Amino acid sequence: MIRRNPSVTAFVYLTAGWLFSLTTGWSEEIPPNQLAFFEKHVRPLLANHCYSCHSDDASSLKANLRLDTSEGILNGGNSGPAIIPRKPNESLIIQVVTGSHADLKKMPPKMPLTKTEVSLLRKWITMGAPDPRTTKLAQTEVQSSIDYEAGRTFWAFQAPKRSQPEVKDKKWARTAIDRYVLAGLEGIKARPVRDARPATLLRRAYYDLTGLPPTPEQMKTFVEDERPDAFARVVDELLASPQFGERWGRHWMDVARYAESTGMERNFTYPTAWRYRDYVIKSLNEDKPFNQFVREQIAGDLLPAKNAELESEQLVATAFLAMGPKSLNERNKEIFNMDIVDEQIDVTTRAFMGLTVSCARCHDHKFDPISQMDYYSMAGFFTSTKTHYGTGGGNGNRQVSTLIPLSTNDPSKQEAIAAHKQQMKKLQSDLAKAQKIAKSKRPNDQNVIDVWMEKRDEAREQVTLMQKRLKNLRGKKVPKLDQTMGVSDHAAPKDTHFRMRGDVAQRGPVARRGFLPVISKNPFPAIPEKQSGRIELANWIASEDNPLTARVTANRVWKHLFGEGIVRTVDNFGKTGERPSNSALLDYLATRLVEQKWSIKSMVREIMLSRTYQLSSEYEDELYHSDPDNRLFGRMHHRRLDAEAIRDTILFVSGQLDLRPGKGSVLQEIGNTNIGQNTRIQAELRSGPNKKRAVYQPVVRNLAPDFMKTFDFAESSIIVGRRDITTVPTQALLLMNSKAINNHAGRLAERILKEADDRSERLKRAFNLTLCREPHSAEREQFFAFMNEISDDELEQWTLACQTLFASAEFRYLE
Repeated sequence: MIRRNPSVTAFVYLTAGWLFSLTTGWSEEIPPNQLAFFEKHVRPLLANHCYSCHSDDASSLKANLRLDTSEGILNGGNSGPAIIPRKPNESLIIQVVTGSHADLKKMPPKMPLTKTEVSLLRKWITMGAPDPRTTKLAQTEVQSSIDYEAGRTFWAFQAPKRSQPEVKDKKWARTAIDRYVLAGLEGIKARPVRDARPATLLRRAYYDLTGLPPTPEQMKTFVEDERPDAFARVVDELLASPQFGERWGRHWMDVARYAESTGMERNFTYPTAWRYRDYVIKSLNEDKPFNQFVREQIAGDLLPAKNAELESEQLVATAFLAMGPKSLNERNKEIFNMDIVDEQIDVTTRAFMGLTVSCARCHDHKFDPISQMDYYSMAGFFTSTKTHYGTGGGNGNRQVSTLIPLSTNDPSKQEAIAAHKQQMKKLQSDLAKAQKIAKSKRPNDQNVIDVWMEKRDEAREQVTLMQKRLKNLRGKKVPKLDQTMGVSDHAAPKDTHFRMRGDVAQRGPVARRGFLPVISKNPFPAIPEKQSGRIELANWIASEDNPLTARVTANRVWKHLFGEGIVRTVDNFGKTGERPSNSALLDYLATRLVEQKWSIKSMVREIMLSRTYQLSSEYEDELYHSDPDNRLFGRMHHRRLDAEAIRDTILFVSGQLDLRPGKGSVLQEIGNTNIGQNTRIQAELRSGPNKKRAVYQPVVRNLAPDFMKTFDFAESSIIVGRRDITTVPTQALLLMNSKAINNHAGRLAERILKEADDRSERLKRAFNLTLCREPHSAEREQFFAFMNEISDDELEQWTLACQTLFASAEFRYLE
């Protein structure tokens, strides 16, 4: 038996704790995404399942183990440390909750954790177990000590203000945007780089607005166009193209966590999710004012509509609130519903206002002036709302849901459906009455027996006849109204209760439906008793007086055009987010967005016509040393294309891309099913040929195609305003070795063999199509030498040459 020196053991634990604090970044050093993950998933899990036995408030502390502080969970109890950061399989807590420990009982004993909950713990430990709980948790109180007046002094909660930037160089700027950027650069005694070359600028503009490259013919026309407004003409043309909505719609779908299945342990399909995809694309192509775009997604079912078409469109928009992942295996209906509400609060406040309000579900927000009571005041909007996501029963789904019928412009169709429903209702009512008589007991009074016998025999005949009629009526083909996922108000909307520590079983006082006090001290709009209040919520968020919405939206637009936002944490404008690198510029853009009647296209146009957007991305030593991260935008960011642009470009230049809009979704045809259990459908989704643009490909949670995952496709279960951008060997290897890429390279080779007559012209054509430029003399020699060595077959030579261009860094990067 090994004897342990208590002082040595204590030293080891203390040292481990010190090292752990360095590696995980406790408290304010924890990365915002990790902090949000802990607050949203881990703290509620521990509070609901573990604190009753393993916290300071436990009536009897079990195993001398506390899980309510970071020190307690690291130091552990009688059996040793509860976790080993970044090693979930070796962590005692995982072994215990999965029942894999040889000597310890599975915990919790009465209600074991679900697979989803265990995977959340694993993920937390894998990321280093970031934990801000450095002291004993304070007893949750309904009365908050948050000072809202002091909270309003934070930059994001103050109204945007227009300023007049002063610059020394009066000649460089072409627009107001340029003056704000130049003022920032002059503040650090730096200057912007030179302007981009015309060819570089055109390629940039095409990818930014359509996600596709210009053709060689379009490039030649632009380069030779000497008119001063040549670039403005191109921008206007691209903004008017249907490809704009497809490109920018995908940006918003990342934020809206668009997907066509529930994900999690029971991965059921959302057969009508594609309607929301089409709604987003259409809204952006029509340049729908963004404040109206906000209103429709939060409360489209409650907004007035001048016709049936608009009514249907606004209903589809509310799929924004129904689109999130669902734990269909959850046994407790109230937990399931409150999880949906939490997800709706999270997506609404982060997508439109850049605030992590859902962090206040179990306690007052640790960093922002948002109380737990504020959270439950907002929760009332969504507990008064019914979510229709449309999953059927069976296959382990404990949470069945309906869909919402869409309106139709065909009145005869509506009348036929209404008449059929009325017939069914009357026949079922008559049948119930007849069955009651037919089953009634024989009366005691001899005088009414004969009458009674006659009525019962007649009722029995009616039962047989009506059952036959009912069967025929049910089998009758009746036109069906189209359906959509979305939301609707509950029949009796009402406020919800405060929940102690977020536990649905520990109800506190009623939290009156309301808004975030820190946003404004002005009177908030009254909430009708017979409605959920989502219209008032939508109007409050979309108001020009809201200091966050226009800022967050303008920052998202800037991010998509420059690769980085003025606030780099585009989904988090709170204290754990980054501060704006040029607050005056951000405020200018926010106020301009409102002035332009919330037109996204107008904002995009104004930014792209600035000299700042048209700068080169080339390195300059002096600017780099003054602003190494390019936070002040003195040059254009060197950006890697996203997964959709790379895929679509390969199909486009090889002549395989079908630019016609996609219709519906393959999942619409598959219907309602647990796709996670259907390996045949999974294989079809991964490899099925589809030549439509990537935005029209099915998005199934947990089943993203390998190509899309390799190039950092957005995780569809969470809000992604800023995708991860990686540069890893697997990307180049995929482009070099994939059979699909090789096939497309062969198609491109066939194309250039037809379109050009000699080797030099063919190579020039290949370069122009893929890289939007002609080859240099050295490149020409290298390619011809390479082609001569690899094969004598001309098609094979050009196929490998084209695949080499696809695999080049220049192909997948934007200057």
